[in-house]
Amino acid sequence: MVSAKPRKQRKLRYSAPMHIRKKMVSAHLSPELRAKLGTKKRSIPLRKGDTVKIMRGDKKGHKGKVMEVSLNDLKAYVEGVVSRTAKGVEKLIPIDPSNLLIIDGDFSKDRLRILERSKGGNKG
Repeated sequence: MVSAKPRKQRKLRYSAPMHIRKKMVSAHLSPELRAKLGTKKRSIPLRKGDTVKIMRGDKKGHKGKVMEVSLNDLKAYVEGVVSRTAKGVEKLIPIDPSNLLIIDGDFSKDRLRILERSKGGNKG
């Protein structure tokens, strides 16, 4: 059983190995995409190149491609979501994957295999 204590939750999150961190950068699939792919699965790990919509925060409603997914920071960077530094350089803003909705992406055989698991079974 996993502890409910916030201190232990943070420790597990910050010290997690890479194969578990990959799952931590998951985002919801849009209802249209779920219908198109024919899956009941609600979320899937983000990948570079996915088209996403920002659902929360100052940039809410913005759509763009994922430029980078940082497993170290557990953040995603979306094209067009930038801030200016003091020197005037534009920098991508890190966004938490839980605030993103996947609209479209490359669903090659690796990703489709993940979605296949939720197609058949009757989960009640």
